[in-house]
Amino acid sequence: METFIHAYSWIDIRFLLQGLWVTIYVSLISIALSFVVGIILGFIRYVKIKYVSAVVGFIIDIIRNLPLLLIIFFTYFGLPELGLVTDPTVASIIALVVFEGAMVAEIVRSGIGAVDPGQMEGARSNGMTYMQAMTHVIMPQALHKMVPSLLSQFVSLVKDTSLATIIVLPELLYHAQIIYGQNSTYLIPMYIIIAVMYFIVCFSLSMFANHLQKTGW
Repeated sequence: METFIHAYSWIDIRFLLQGLWVTIYVSLISIALSFVVGIILGFIRYVKIKYVSAVVGFIIDIIRNLPLLLIIFFTYFGLPELGLVTDPTVASIIALVVFEGAMVAEIVRSGIGAVDPGQMEGARSNGMTYMQAMTHVIMPQALHKMVPSLLSQFVSLVKDTSLATIIVLPELLYHAQIIYGQNSTYLIPMYIIIAVMYFIVCFSLSMFANHLQKTGW
């Protein structure tokens, strides 16, 4: 019990909260960007633009079948070789957006495909163009159907930020490792507290998504 009390000193908790802030910061930016990227790529895959959709689909399939850790390594160590210097935060965001964007693209494509084809026919018969029908009729319904899958993907994204510890991103797990690296008796207390912190963040994201679904967004 004494070990737990010492491990949860204000200095250590504050240090963990600094790491948690980095985790949340990287997660929010990655979620926003991967959602935009996923919407665009998923739409391109669905509408089947000649050649373009096939190429986009091929790239998405490659990315989805690569380990996220490999993509993180490439963005951090590979991009500088191409003249693009990145720090751990930027490299982590790029890797997460690339990987999660490909995952979201498939969710979007499936979500659009799940909308009753009669909705498009009805919109077109009322004088809407194809893009107007997709924007105002199909996509809102598709997004509503996607919420559970998107939520699951974004919760995974939050947890995947811990992989960036390998490139020294100063996120929650990395800060915990520093603390128990100085005192090995803090190992269990640190894993318990970061598990609680991850749960709070992911559960809050779930509650927010449920609220959006209930309000009909």
